Amino acid sequence: MPRSIWKGAISFGLVTIPVKLFSATEEKDISFRQVHPEDGGRIKYKRVCEKCGQEIPYAEIAKGYELPDGRMVILTSDDLNDLPLATTKAVEVVQFVAEEEVDPTYFAKTYFLQADGPGIKPYVLLRDALIKSGKSALVKVALRSREALALVRPRDDVLLMHTMLWPDELRDGGFAAPPADVTVSDAEVTMAQSFIDALSAEFQPEQYTDAYREALEALVQSKAEGVPLEVEPEAPEQAEVVDLVAALRASVEAAKKRREAAAESKAV
Repeated sequence: MPRSIWKGAISFGLVTIPVKLFSATEEKDISFRQVHPEDGGRIKYKRVCEKCGQEIPYAEIAKGYELPDGRMVILTSDDLNDLPLATTKAVEVVQFVAEEEVDPTYFAKTYFLQADGPGIKPYVLLRDALIKSGKSALVKVALRSREALALVRPRDDVLLMHTMLWPDELRDGGFAAPPADVTVSDAEVTMAQSFIDALSAEFQPEQYTDAYREALEALVQSKAEGVPLEVEPEAPEQAEVVDLVAALRASVEAAKKRREAAAESKAV
């Protein structure tokens, strides 16, 4: 079982729910080290003060905020721990909302909430009440030296907490919108919908894998064993699409054939 990263309580009206917080995700990637290619030695970095030139141990490094006039304000760990925030040890429910009302762009990271000690019964109460009401709890919480909005929602038997970005942390994406004078025909939209229908299925994330990570692992293994890696044939270059309807019709046929082949392989 992983270690909890935070302990506190959810304030559910006059009900207090002691909880522990666990990270619900982990990124699985190939980890590289920076090395000298001639001898494989690792590259090391030193933390050196620009004023005195001394190497500073990590434990002695403080946080500094530079003012517009160049002055540096030093903040210690004690300063940060003593911030007058009620949310440092409490998850404060501020509103209940329908989950679909929250744009997924706001979500930052997902955590498991686990009932701690006497919090089991009120935890179950909140979980079941959220399930029956079809709502999620919008909360405020302070984690890792910053306060954040978060969404608490039930999934199976567990409460999940999704930390969220603040509205001023979302960039305006208007620059990415196509020009307003670019339009498509009804026939093109209908054919695009046919392609969507052909590829529509129940979401089953376990059937997908990280091909890039697998290729990197194969490359590392081949280098370690001194065996050349098989070269994948290059995909043919795509010609410029002129007739969208014809291209989508071909895509629909290809998608149907892929689904038929997948169904046949499952039946074997």
